[in-house]
Amino acid sequence: MIKSYASSAPSRTSPKSRCARAILTSVFCLLTSVSCLLPSQTRTWTESDYPDFEKGNLKNLSLRSDGLVTLAPQFQEIYDTSSAYLWALARDSQGNLYSGGGPGAKLYRLSASGEKKTLAELDGLQIPAIAIDARDRVYVATAPDGKVYRVAPDGKHEVFYDPKAKYIWALAFDKAGDLLVATGDPGAVHRVTPDGHGSVLYQTDETHVRSMAVDAAGNVILGTDPGGLVIRVSPAGVGFVLYQLSKSEVTAVAVAKDDSIYAAGVGSKPGPSSAPPPAPPPSPALPAAPGAPLQVHAAAPPPSMAPSSSVSVTGSDVYRIDPGGNPHKIWSHAQDIVYAIAFDAQGRALLGSGNKGYIYRIESDVLRTALLTAPSTQITAFQTGADGALYAATGNVGKIYRVGPGLAHEGSIESDVFDAGFFSQWGRLSFEANLNGGSVAIAARSGNLDRPQKNWGPWSAAIADPKGDRIAAPAARFIQWKATLTAAGAQSPELESVDVAYLQRNVPPRIEAIESTPPNYKFPAPAGPLTPSQTLTLPPIGKPPSTSGPSLSLESGAPSMQYAKGFIGARWAAADDNGDSLIFTVEIRGVHETNWKLLKDKVRERYWSWDSTAFPDGEYRLRVTASDLPGNPPADALSTSMVGDPFLIDNTPPRIAGLSASVSGGKLHATWSAADALSNIKKAEYSLDGGDWTLAAPLTGLSDSHELAYDLSLDHLAPGEHTLAVRVEDDCDNQSVDKVVVR
Repeated sequence: MIKSYASSAPSRTSPKSRCARAILTSVFCLLTSVSCLLPSQTRTWTESDYPDFEKGNLKNLSLRSDGLVTLAPQFQEIYDTSSAYLWALARDSQGNLYSGGGPGAKLYRLSASGEKKTLAELDGLQIPAIAIDARDRVYVATAPDGKVYRVAPDGKHEVFYDPKAKYIWALAFDKAGDLLVATGDPGAVHRVTPDGHGSVLYQTDETHVRSMAVDAAGNVILGTDPGGLVIRVSPAGVGFVLYQLSKSEVTAVAVAKDDSIYAAGVGSKPGPSSAPPPAPPPSPALPAAPGAPLQVHAAAPPPSMAPSSSVSVTGSDVYRIDPGGNPHKIWSHAQDIVYAIAFDAQGRALLGSGNKGYIYRIESDVLRTALLTAPSTQITAFQTGADGALYAATGNVGKIYRVGPGLAHEGSIESDVFDAGFFSQWGRLSFEANLNGGSVAIAARSGNLDRPQKNWGPWSAAIADPKGDRIAAPAARFIQWKATLTAAGAQSPELESVDVAYLQRNVPPRIEAIESTPPNYKFPAPAGPLTPSQTLTLPPIGKPPSTSGPSLSLESGAPSMQYAKGFIGARWAAADDNGDSLIFTVEIRGVHETNWKLLKDKVRERYWSWDSTAFPDGEYRLRVTASDLPGNPPADALSTSMVGDPFLIDNTPPRIAGLSASVSGGKLHATWSAADALSNIKKAEYSLDGGDWTLAAPLTGLSDSHELAYDLSLDHLAPGEHTLAVRVEDDCDNQSVDKVVVR
């Protein structure tokens, strides 16, 4: 039986622990009681972990890293700007949202009442940053050849500050009301007073200051490229490196209420090179839209604002740097790129990523939640709202969404398609869930194609009782379920796992080979239904058992054989595609006989040996029949037989004939012949006067025949009487001895 695999997260107490205890009880039963070995062909497809649910199609649902499925926050598109991408998002005290991106440096405004307007079109190819001062004045950075514009409520604008840098990556206001401008090529931070006069607050040794935030004490937190540094700069302009990430570019930094610093890094750092330094490169090209190709100069690439650029991108790492300065990696993904970090009303960090449009929420150092997925491929910027809502800007395409503060009323997940391996009958569908006043209803459908199409069956009636019910879906090879979660209030139902029972169509076992063993050896007798060679096989820790075969398997390999004169044996390879336990019947028949004679039945091992001296010499065949009766009701059990190649039973020694010997002049001369009815003569030996046995060669020089002649001469014999003994052995270790006395 395929059973569910139980695992528990530190912050999640689940009924799955009962399943874990049940498995341990089954293990004890397996090791102590024969009756517990009664097999069952009913199997269970279980989905309960993050990788299981992640393969499904989630709509309005969140997925926690320990596999908990809940309703997602409300997610509503509120502005389609028609731009290809948006990079910046800001909100004034009146609730007006401002956003900009590219291509084309257009500034968009979404008023608190919902009015949408292109407020200004500035010189430049894109808008990477927006900031709003305490008087609700809007400041907008453009690129390339970055400049900062101040935009009036009517859209009129003027250049407020020119840092004389290629890029402006971030804008923020410090506690004194001065505007901070983070630049690239060179990487520096400028401080600009309200009258537009600015100076460099801090000059880094990096090419770009890629991200920026201000903490409660007025320190400026910077993220750089290409060194991947997180730097704290005091109001006096004194810098201190807090941490160096293993990634090259710090795409986002944010400061939590407890003064912890969150930093996201992306991009592999170049390794050491023995090549001579390149010539000074031209200025790096302008980063393109998210997901668009990025022109890069090989010697000095610009930051990777586009995951599909030619810059080496290997996913993102996110670190939290404690107020005391201790860094912890709290999130990592091999493909997703983090562009933005914000915090929800409970202070949990939110990560905006691409290229799948995920928003992740960090629950703790060990738990995180894939909160929701946007139709757009990148979440590029966040902005908190006054009512607990969160606003998100996106790329591909450029839109603004409202996230929360409430939960979606209903959400659904369509599982991945499960392949039962064979045409199967579907049994009970059950699930584990905390309803929290709401409901979880799960329907299923089946088909014989590996993906759902119109030729699949319809969705069955939904099952709302966690204890489950039988699935009303036609027998087939593939199945899929769909769970709908509905809230009755402010709390979401929580889905933990889904189990689908099924019974494969029984197929006959297979015998792939039968092989006779050397004569005069036997297998040790089994110690009973359970032998020391049987083992309990569990999957690697943290991984569920395979759903294509039993989760607990008994394996018995053929043991070493022991010498036993007159014994002979056979072994065979057999398998059952259903994973059923097998039992074997072994029969024997002479090659010229017509009836099979039972040698042994109810053999559970894949080998057997027996005393062949009870059989006449001659050629025989074995027939092995494999039955899956232990895993099926008698009426459904199937069997397969296979006849092996002929093998020889030979327990009769060879004959020695014509042994004669004479002595002349100190030399002994002897001749004899040896013959065997069924086997080749393997060797002949002689012993003179009881001495060691010494090999004698036949006249042909080769021991390759049923009949061989021997001619032996021995020199330097002492005078007197001598005894010559001759021993002959055939291929089946049968021996005969003869002797002669010479004077």
